[in-house]
Amino acid sequence: MGVKLLNWLIFSALCLIWGSSFILMKGGMNVLSPYQVASIRLISAGVVLLPFAIKAVRNIPASKRWLVILSGLLGSFFPAYLFCIAETKIDSALAGILNALTPLFVIVTGVAFFKLRIKMQQLLGILIGFIGLCLLVAAGNNISLQYFGYALLVLLATLLYGINVNVVGRHMQGIGSLEIASMAFIFLIAPCMLILYYTGYFSLPLTSSAYLQSTLASAVLGIFGTAIASVLFYMLVKRAGALFASMVTYGIPFVAIGWGIWGGEHVNLQQVLCLSVILGGVYLVNRK
Repeated sequence: MGVKLLNWLIFSALCLIWGSSFILMKGGMNVLSPYQVASIRLISAGVVLLPFAIKAVRNIPASKRWLVILSGLLGSFFPAYLFCIAETKIDSALAGILNALTPLFVIVTGVAFFKLRIKMQQLLGILIGFIGLCLLVAAGNNISLQYFGYALLVLLATLLYGINVNVVGRHMQGIGSLEIASMAFIFLIAPCMLILYYTGYFSLPLTSSAYLQSTLASAVLGIFGTAIASVLFYMLVKRAGALFASMVTYGIPFVAIGWGIWGGEHVNLQQVLCLSVILGGVYLVNRK
């Protein structure tokens, strides 16, 4: 299988997984708090990756371990809570636009702190993709700025994503993707368990149908949307570079449109054209 084809397959898989995660997030918050959903998500990811943790600790150099833990905090821990809290108030349309600022933050933080070299073609591709996303959201949704403070939480999460992508791309090339993810998430289990305890999760009627369903949705979100997706994302960053990997945020609308069609929603020509613009931007970033 060609290198480019495999990169696009990983890219598409991440778009599918992360594009579907918002449904699971909302399902988890039917009866659970944002803190509880995010905690269960991260604990589930850590438990799934636990069998690989011992090998990871042995293989990762001592000088790199703190960077792996930092990557887990920047790329998963803080964003998981920030997104869950923000999703309780802001429109999904606004969240989608702010989440798509990740590639721009990759450039800003990369140039400022990681000596990232950016080509004009790549910058043009990112801007084209972002414009396409804004047009797509405007075509089918009304954006409300009523809870602007909560929107800033998503903005902070995307900034952390940008920093994390550069950390992985520059300092972890010699470390396996599965090893990075497994070591990062086992260190998140303990703080997440404490958050569950102090938010009263273990005192809830967890055997009732509603709480079981929300807990299951949060766990599935952790297994697929965090554990498996993180391994794939670390792999893509090291294979295709930080900028192309960060463009995954532009692929999420494709999945959202797909869920809409499956649910009986109508897709108009304007939305299809906007998706084509987004895809063109992604192509420019990855083109040699």
